[in-house]
Amino acid sequence: MRSSLIGKIEKAKRYAQEPGRVTLSSFTADFHGDNANHEMSYAEGKWQCSCYFFSQWGICSHSMALQQMLAGVLPKEALISPMATQSLEK
Repeated sequence: MRSSLIGKIEKAKRYAQEPGRVTLSSFTADFHGDNANHEMSYAEGKWQCSCYFFSQWGICSHSMALQQMLAGVLPKEALISPMATQSLEK
């Protein structure tokens, strides 16, 4: 193996141990829920989910689960619930 590739592999291992280097700004995901599969996305500071509950409330169990799973790599604004924001504004 070439020494330059070995160096890149070692660097990748080091980076993988430092998740704070990464912030997701947008992504899409398929969420396999108990009753159905749902399309999830986060882009331009907003969550989207194809489930009915999200269309009514702007948050759902799927988006909250992803917030918990990806907390270390999401921007801070992605971790704030729309309902919490509304209650703070009142």
